[in-house]
Amino acid sequence: MTRFTLLAVIALASVSVARADDWPQWMGPTRDGVWAETGIARTLPAKGPKEEWRVRIAAGYSGPAVAGGKVYVTDRVLAKGAKNPDDLFDTKQKVESTERVLCLDAKSGKEVWRHEYECVYQISYPAGPRCTPAVVGGKVYTLGAMGDLYCFAADTGKVVWSKSFVKDYAAKVPTWGFCGHPLVYKNLLICLAGGDNATAVAFDKDTGAEKWKALAAREPGYSPPTLITAGGVDQVVIWHASAINGLDPLTGKVHWTVPLEPMFGMSIMGPRQSGDRLFAGGIGACAVLKLDKDKPGASVLWQEAADKGAKGPKDRGLYPVNMTPFIDAGTIYGVDQPGLLRAVELETGKRLWFTHQPVIGREEAEDYKGAGHGTAFLVKNGDRYFLFSESGELIVATLTPKGYKEVSRAKLLDPTGAAYGRKVLWTHPAFANKCAFVRNDKELACYSLAE
Repeated sequence: MTRFTLLAVIALASVSVARADDWPQWMGPTRDGVWAETGIARTLPAKGPKEEWRVRIAAGYSGPAVAGGKVYVTDRVLAKGAKNPDDLFDTKQKVESTERVLCLDAKSGKEVWRHEYECVYQISYPAGPRCTPAVVGGKVYTLGAMGDLYCFAADTGKVVWSKSFVKDYAAKVPTWGFCGHPLVYKNLLICLAGGDNATAVAFDKDTGAEKWKALAAREPGYSPPTLITAGGVDQVVIWHASAINGLDPLTGKVHWTVPLEPMFGMSIMGPRQSGDRLFAGGIGACAVLKLDKDKPGASVLWQEAADKGAKGPKDRGLYPVNMTPFIDAGTIYGVDQPGLLRAVELETGKRLWFTHQPVIGREEAEDYKGAGHGTAFLVKNGDRYFLFSESGELIVATLTPKGYKEVSRAKLLDPTGAAYGRKVLWTHPAFANKCAFVRNDKELACYSLAE
């Protein structure tokens, strides 16, 4: 190998590493909650990590995406004189609003471009968009709470194409709005649309042309389309309110269906694969499926069905709401209800331990009811986890089948959302450029987590 060739290989490797530092979509580069950067602080400073910048934004549950030196985030601004319903569960009141897509410089927070469109809200918990932007191939894809899908040029904000699930597919807006983060697969953008025989729809990612639509469901649910590889092929998993399904991502052909019905239609988490196992869970129901090795197929390894008449909690399994659990070496780690971090054996559903510490900052009894829908988002970096709590605190901890060990924590933002009589922050952060990018309903901030 010549010296020139060696330098070229090194240069290409450097480019590859730099790209891997981005957080271009929900849950990271491969939507698995893994933060692969090295050189990250082992513990947080006593006074908290260094704040690089902080800017004002409006309300939303959508997390930021970081790609190509820019940060993309969506929010929602109330129209002049408009206000949200006093009852957050009220879905009858129409609220005049504007949804926005913001592009900021990742180093300074300075606005690069924005796109705004009028959007009347009529959903429960109408705080703003739910879906994190997806940035791929020079384009940005966003999905608003009322079903407005956009494709933008990433550098300029020019609209390339757009769709309305309500107008184009006669979709009924789900109770809590459209929440399924769109998935880019090869030349397709796969979405949870919710129309008649169009629970899932795939569009040409460059033109917006419909490529396929699939599945009829009573309700579409809120779970993002999830890519897995099993049976020797790629599959896209669609978990709607009644069943979990494996589809051919290129054609929409349904390979398999397993009934899995959480209460209130709340299929929310992205199903998690570990080898030939697939876990999904919501309020009252969860399951681990065994994926066929020689063809696209699935069967139940173990399952707990929702029981509306149950008087007490189930004795096995995990039932998350606002977060997607992490599976590590045969153990599922996730925030169970009513708001405690729990470890569960993947193979059996056996419960190993629980703690309220990373969710509400203190320990409580297992049946404590004061943290309903409690939330903390888990991201793994090397041999430890970064947890972003609904309290606005970032936590460094180790999680093992034997227990939870907290290393350090720091308050980054104030919780601004309302839930069950307390303030909460229910937005997944982004980790890129050795930084954490976090937002609430008022601010977006960047903190350095470099060693």
